Amino acid sequence: MVFKQSQRYQKLFRRAGIALAGLVVAASVASVPAKAQSSAPVEVIRITTQTDAPLQAVIDARDAMQSKQWGRLEALASVASQEPLLGSYAEYWLLRRQLQDPTSPVPTERLQRFMATNKDAYLADRIRADWVVAAARTGDYRQALALEPVVASNAMVDCAVLLSRHMTGQPVNAQVAVDTFRPVSTCWMMLDQLVDSNVVIWKHLQPMLRDTLETNKTGDAQRLAALMFNAVQMKSYAALMKNPKQWLSTQSTPRTREDFELVTLALSRLARGDRDAETAYIQQRWANVISKADMQWVWGQFGLVSALNVEPEAVTWYRQSGNIPKSDYNHAWEVRSELRQVPIDWKQVGNAIRKMTARQQAEPVWVYWYARSLAAVGNEQAATKLYQSILGDYGFYGQLAHEELGMPIAMPPKPAPVTPDELAQAQANPGLQRAIKLFDLGWRAEAVPEWNFTLRGMTDRQLLAAAELAREEQIFDRVVNTSLQTTELADFSQRFVAPFEGRVSQKAREINLDPAWVYGLIRQESRFITDARSRVGASGLMQLMPATARWVAKKIGMTDFKPSSVNDFEVNTILGTQYLRMVLEDLGGSQVLATAGYNAGPGRSIQWRAKLRGPVEGAIFAETIPFTETRLYVKNVLSNAVYYDMLFSGKSQSLKARLGTISPKPRRGTGLP
Repeated sequence: MVFKQSQRYQKLFRRAGIALAGLVVAASVASVPAKAQSSAPVEVIRITTQTDAPLQAVIDARDAMQSKQWGRLEALASVASQEPLLGSYAEYWLLRRQLQDPTSPVPTERLQRFMATNKDAYLADRIRADWVVAAARTGDYRQALALEPVVASNAMVDCAVLLSRHMTGQPVNAQVAVDTFRPVSTCWMMLDQLVDSNVVIWKHLQPMLRDTLETNKTGDAQRLAALMFNAVQMKSYAALMKNPKQWLSTQSTPRTREDFELVTLALSRLARGDRDAETAYIQQRWANVISKADMQWVWGQFGLVSALNVEPEAVTWYRQSGNIPKSDYNHAWEVRSELRQVPIDWKQVGNAIRKMTARQQAEPVWVYWYARSLAAVGNEQAATKLYQSILGDYGFYGQLAHEELGMPIAMPPKPAPVTPDELAQAQANPGLQRAIKLFDLGWRAEAVPEWNFTLRGMTDRQLLAAAELAREEQIFDRVVNTSLQTTELADFSQRFVAPFEGRVSQKAREINLDPAWVYGLIRQESRFITDARSRVGASGLMQLMPATARWVAKKIGMTDFKPSSVNDFEVNTILGTQYLRMVLEDLGGSQVLATAGYNAGPGRSIQWRAKLRGPVEGAIFAETIPFTETRLYVKNVLSNAVYYDMLFSGKSQSLKARLGTISPKPRRGTGLP
């Protein structure tokens, strides 16, 4: 194999982690002498690693920032500032540190100078956001408002702005504040102030507390409860959270609004115990004590916990919940519990979807299932109209809608290729240049927001050109994510890029795996980032956990495996495809079950399948997976696989055929990790 001397290949090998025998770091390219070659001539790549002083200062400054050596960082900032693309980073890190340190005075003039020097750049917007938060935290509310707007905002900034408006006498809408709230420091400050001023009141706090307890975020729930209850009532709250049944046994008929709420919360917590026994207790002791609406909310909580435990009985409690408004999360699980029934009562599916807000009903997933419910009860005309409304959605449910209409799944027309002029404009864009240099340094945490910030306001053609630039630079996750932002034009060669020139397909075919499925999985796992690392420690292109990688290496006889090599292209794809094949075989050849098993562990797929009451469509099995991450993962991987298969074969493909039917089987153990 002859490797050309080019920036493209250098970056490919560096970013992909592909080990090349004979790679030499030096100053130029040289051919291996003919007499030293045992086969065809091989051109050895020699990559220069010389770094100028300003860039080295930036690199050292980042190291100083990460190790909190602030004096060293200050000393490096002047030299680092001379780096034409990344020179502002050292100064930004210094200013951010000063804003985050409550003991440091705000360097106003230095901040203003920095924002003026870096006008319209990502770092100027980022320091503006940091300054807004710091100003609100220290009570300088007018300064916080004077800094608006922040382009790349977040909950910390948005809550700081709302707090500042309130503290300077401007009206703040309570519902806007509640919708903006996230459990971060400035949002808690905002909420505390709005509650003290009676802007946010009981009717706003009650659903916040209930929704938070629904997802079992007990720490956040306790903080919300403290805004609703007095000290004596908080003792009751702590007791019911510790042992709801015991606390309830000490209670007489509630009299105040707070008493009723505490009883309702305690009853909802009983759902986490023996639900059948607790249902009888509630009906005997409390069903006629609290309001009908509160009792319906409690049954909705019983339904949710049961649904998340993949129990068919969930519908019993959900149907008792009536039309009480629920969280989007709980409404979704009410529908899923109906879909999991055998046989499905499609009228009940439709009823459950109609309980959702109009906004939630408009999501492609619920449009599709509502259309299915209408078709099942004979309203084909209305169902067809709904299917047609989501044909433009290129995901899982848009594909299924095509098939329900008897139409082949189709890719959109390929746009005209990016022109040399369009690509040149992208190459000349300072923000994209800066991001690319950050990617070259391996600083993904800094590179991704730089890249994304630069895309704002781009036309479809400009986005396609930026995606093409990312492809040229071998930054494959930016190829996909950038191309996904277009609205009228869709280039599937970008959205479903298939890098590494067939090497992944080769590994798949060697062990009789479907290459399209493997590519679909990698696209979802890592977006083709070879050194990707998840929050739980999974690594590489196919996101292998360390223990799994060791187990597979031993199983297939990879005697030279080292944990440090898990990000190596060859090692990762060999181990990943081998493990995927093992999971597929263990789960009877179902790509649905195997995809879920690859993400959540084969034992989970076995457990979920065992709880089925009868055969279900693969789409229903996927939609009713109780882990949110795994549910989305399975749908995305299989949707991806359909498009990759179409790109590879040039032929139409069926998602329904790929999904198949999942039938119940007794629960058993598995020898796979």
